[in-house]
Amino acid sequence: MNAPLEPLGPGLYIVATPIGNLGDLSPRAADILARADLVAVEDSRVTAGLLRHIGVRRPMTPYHDHNAEGVRPGLVARMATQAVALVSDAGTPLISDPGYKLVRDARAAGHAVVTVPGPCAAVAALTLAGLPTDRFLFVGFLPSKAQARATAIAELAPIRATLVLYESGPRLAACLDALAKDLGDRDASVAREITKRFEEAVSGTLSELAARYADAPPRGEIVIVVAPPGEPEAASEADADAALVEALTRLPASKAAGEVAKALGLDRRALYARALELKA
Repeated sequence: MNAPLEPLGPGLYIVATPIGNLGDLSPRAADILARADLVAVEDSRVTAGLLRHIGVRRPMTPYHDHNAEGVRPGLVARMATQAVALVSDAGTPLISDPGYKLVRDARAAGHAVVTVPGPCAAVAALTLAGLPTDRFLFVGFLPSKAQARATAIAELAPIRATLVLYESGPRLAACLDALAKDLGDRDASVAREITKRFEEAVSGTLSELAARYADAPPRGEIVIVVAPPGEPEAASEADADAALVEALTRLPASKAAGEVAKALGLDRRALYARALELKA
């Protein structure tokens, strides 16, 4: 007979699960799930399959967008004496789901909070995209309505970072088209079926990708990765003169040169000399 597993200490365990390939479940994650007193799940059918894969059966309770407010107090109370594992259907909990409130309330109640890191679709897609990774912003899902989506994209446009978005297959082409119109035709990548047999990451400009998927929307959840904006064009002499002329109506030459240098990214000394010429 197998010896009984040593119980876990009480608290909350945030457990990352595979995003496709069950082989990506870490040994530590499998161990935590096998020993948890309760597993808070997005969909019990999905998690039951994962538990079968590692050969265990554990009590499960639903925890998702539609019931989180009502379920959370009871889960937090149970953490005082039990080990509660939090999982999502795929990937790392708290990424595009309501888990952060459970963490917040668990900490406020004085319970231990432990993370068991692992797969994350956003990071996996970023590694496949071939785009800058030194600075990136996870955006999640954009609004589905056109006007709200356009407003959200306008807020993202000046951010000098690679953007990582989630999207569904049926909405993919419309989302890519909106990104192309409002961000400019940047380089991008569309990743799907990550870690599965037919994994693919298709690269191109946003408009090229929008055309590719317009008549053939892919199945499943998608990750879109968009390159940061290019370097802004240097201000011309005419731009500098116009800015100086305006600034000189309000400021002495030295301060006008400083203001324009900061605004346009130009040399302050050269601007000061030009400001004196314009005043003369």
